Amino acid sequence: MKIFAYALRPYDELGYLDALSRELGFGYDWTPDYPTLDNAHLAAGADMLSIITNPMTPELLGTYRDLGVRGIATRSIGYDHIDLDAARSLGIRVAHAAYPPEGVANYAIMLMMMALRKVKLVLAQAAVQDFSLAGKLGRDISGCTVGVVGTGRIGATVVRHLRGFGCRVLAFDPCPRDDLAGLATYVTLDELLASSDVVTLHAPGLPENHHMIGAAELARAKRGVVLVNAGRGTLVDTAALVDALESGQVGAAALDTIENESNLYYLDRSRDVLPNRDRAVLSAMPNVIVSPHMAFYTGEDVEGMVRGSTSALLAFAAGEETPYEVR
Repeated sequence: MKIFAYALRPYDELGYLDALSRELGFGYDWTPDYPTLDNAHLAAGADMLSIITNPMTPELLGTYRDLGVRGIATRSIGYDHIDLDAARSLGIRVAHAAYPPEGVANYAIMLMMMALRKVKLVLAQAAVQDFSLAGKLGRDISGCTVGVVGTGRIGATVVRHLRGFGCRVLAFDPCPRDDLAGLATYVTLDELLASSDVVTLHAPGLPENHHMIGAAELARAKRGVVLVNAGRGTLVDTAALVDALESGQVGAAALDTIENESNLYYLDRSRDVLPNRDRAVLSAMPNVIVSPHMAFYTGEDVEGMVRGSTSALLAFAAGEETPYEVR
């Protein structure tokens, strides 16, 4: 069985994939480039495809099917970049990855604390030797009510870790978890928004969650709320968020992911004029942190992503079931 990996990073993922190939006995080839119709031929002779968060359109999927690819795994938890209906119609099995939840959960908590303590402004002023205190008064997370939207593995870990800070925790999820009883109080989304000093998003990027935080939701939020998004960019209506930041309804935002970030992150675009005005506007605000979708980026998580997605492809090749398959 042979795997072809696209957009494989030679400085971290390659080492893990190479070690797995020797451990589990499979062949592989790779490219650092994202899959396109122009380079699809590179996968000729491969049974399985490993990708990252790049759009997989029906046309692209059809090309890979014609090349003999029978399964695709994305080295990410999210899989909304893959046209699942097209893949199913073509007989291509699809899988995603899983990795320890602590990396993203703790990054989200870090973003909360950075926003509450105005770290972006403090560091920017310090860089020009302005060490004054005026305008930099922060807030301690321990006295905050934090609303956690989505209590899957990552959201639940956020809840557990936040309790160590002594703050009050609210949660919203269509499927409440019994194991979080006593750690968080489940409420409606409206109740969570109205009562929370900080709102952190950990819901999946499903169609029904598109713009779950829009103008109406932001208007119902507690004035001055801090919004953190280490989930999916599509959860937030960016235009509405910009309006709410400008009006002061949202006091600060810390975003590891934003809308329309494809073809930006994980690439060196330092010499390019970027076609993303929303990112430019958000980045210009002193009370907004925009990090390049890297909450997952720890050694433990990267190894887990490569191992999980690769094990799914091996299961596909053997005609077996795998918990990573997207149904």
